[in-house]
Amino acid sequence: MGLFAHRDYRRLFGAQVIALFGTGLTTVALGLLAYDLAGPDAGLVLGTALTVKMVMYVVIAPLAAAYVDRLPRRRLLFLLDAVRASVVLALPLVSEVWHIYVLIGLLQAASAAFTPTFQAVIPDVVTDEAQYTRALSASQVASTMESLLSPVLAAVALTFLSFDRLFLGTSAGFLLSGLLVLATRIPDARPSAHSKAWDKAAAGIRTFLRTPRLRGVMALNLVVAAAGSIVVVNTVNHVRDQLGGSQSGVAWMLAASGSGTLVAALALPRVLDRIAARAVMLTGAGVLVAGTGAALTLVAAGIATWAGTAAVWAVIGVGMALVITPTGKVLRASVARQALPEAFAAQFSLSHLAWLVTYPIAGWLGTAAGFTVAWSVLAVLAAAGGAGALLLWPRRDGRPTAAVAAESARHAPSRDRSALAKAA
Repeated sequence: MGLFAHRDYRRLFGAQVIALFGTGLTTVALGLLAYDLAGPDAGLVLGTALTVKMVMYVVIAPLAAAYVDRLPRRRLLFLLDAVRASVVLALPLVSEVWHIYVLIGLLQAASAAFTPTFQAVIPDVVTDEAQYTRALSASQVASTMESLLSPVLAAVALTFLSFDRLFLGTSAGFLLSGLLVLATRIPDARPSAHSKAWDKAAAGIRTFLRTPRLRGVMALNLVVAAAGSIVVVNTVNHVRDQLGGSQSGVAWMLAASGSGTLVAALALPRVLDRIAARAVMLTGAGVLVAGTGAALTLVAAGIATWAGTAAVWAVIGVGMALVITPTGKVLRASVARQALPEAFAAQFSLSHLAWLVTYPIAGWLGTAAGFTVAWSVLAVLAAAGGAGALLLWPRRDGRPTAAVAAESARHAPSRDRSALAKAA
């Protein structure tokens, strides 16, 4: 049976796509709202709002993982979608910058609980290893299509509508996503081997710290965040103030980054069948380091153009896809099935901890000292993350091996040991 012949996965995938497009419209609208309220200081406002988002992700995701096995996941996911839809409706009504911070905090607290829970549902619905690999790639393609098409849709919509109307599309997306989740058969989480909430929250972090390949993933998170912050935080000011572009120009430049991600994501399923995830992800890190350096060169030398910026943004999009897409497969090969919610929540928090470092650099330092200084710091961080991944992720650990599976099995409940052995 093909992946999309699976009814429950098809509905979950539809829910993901719809919510992603809603989120993409919010990303564009939030940047324009920040520019509307703060003008040249939009990067500072957006950087602060995204820092609030990262704090919520880092704090809430492990706590959600600690309690998710006590709650019906289908109803929980619907409730979180409903909360996000309600909060987004209030964003167009803000008149002060601090209103943005409060609403973004509420919105992202719900997202921080939703995303790792949703990620952990997929391997319970798609149990075949080959189909799960394709489900990961399909998920990345969906994210890529959102990053490409949402800005395009926003650019078209902004021709006829004011940017605050984009928030209405986001709210509708979250509601439709929740309805599709309600129509899906989702098994409840298996009881965790850890009885105390703190033990559950910390279990995924401990797994990352003791597993070489996952330590490498932590370093790669920094590379992604350093390069991605330039695109997410600084595009609006770079396009509006340095390139003299319009609101639609901001959306089209974000679409350039999405186009690079799309090209890479479409090629990755076959690539990952033949090449180790380590090689693919480290290549992605190299691409991101190069892209960050190229962005720095454009602004430092004063040679930034529409075409040059779009090309660099596309390169960064390619690198992000190469790193992010195989991550779920690496996680699944590294932990017992029962521990997947904790592992996904840990990756969610650790990856966003890296963004918590880089967002203020792009937003606050970029506003105070200029893009050249801020992007120099981000380029150094990207290079440090890439070097760290090379050192922390041994070459022999590039694919699941019997030794790695046996190590994971020693920490797994007996009913999960056979599954881990098969992963070898």
